[in-house]
Amino acid sequence: MNEYCCIAPDVRLGRDVKLSKFINLYGCEIGDNTKIGAFVEIQKNAKVGKNCKISSHTFICEGVTIEDNAFIGHGVTFINDVYPRATTPDGQLQTEQDWKVERTTVKKGASIGSGTTILPSVVIGKEAIVGAGSVVTRDVPANAIVAGNPARVLRYIVAETKVARFSRSSQSALRPGRAAQ
Repeated sequence: MNEYCCIAPDVRLGRDVKLSKFINLYGCEIGDNTKIGAFVEIQKNAKVGKNCKISSHTFICEGVTIEDNAFIGHGVTFINDVYPRATTPDGQLQTEQDWKVERTTVKKGASIGSGTTILPSVVIGKEAIVGAGSVVTRDVPANAIVAGNPARVLRYIVAETKVARFSRSSQSALRPGRAAQ
């Protein structure tokens, strides 16, 4: 580790995890071959699977599980409290005993675009894609593409669209200096 990382002794790091500078990890678990970008915080009782990419400036709070092969874009924020308050009804600062952590799950292979906010108690389905800047307020089905505030299903990914298919003519049309036809 380096002087610009804050990694608590209770963090469980898998093999070949790649850590950028200026990260804060405590009480969490990071799977094998995962990459964590700069300025990321991952709190206690959060879990990130194998082969994930967590981009810079992302906040993963307690209660979040990110399964294998997931992509989390820049500046994604997870929320784990349905009714956030600073104080109790009698005016005292809240402690961990004064609120309930809500769980959120990002299923295997899902991708979340930059600047997205994920509200509590949500499941992002397997292989789903969340568009940049979305606010996810409810579950996202597997293979769905969602976007907006609140995020809504735009369409579903079908097997044919998972593989990029370019003919030789379309590839040459996209080379620098040539206009697409």
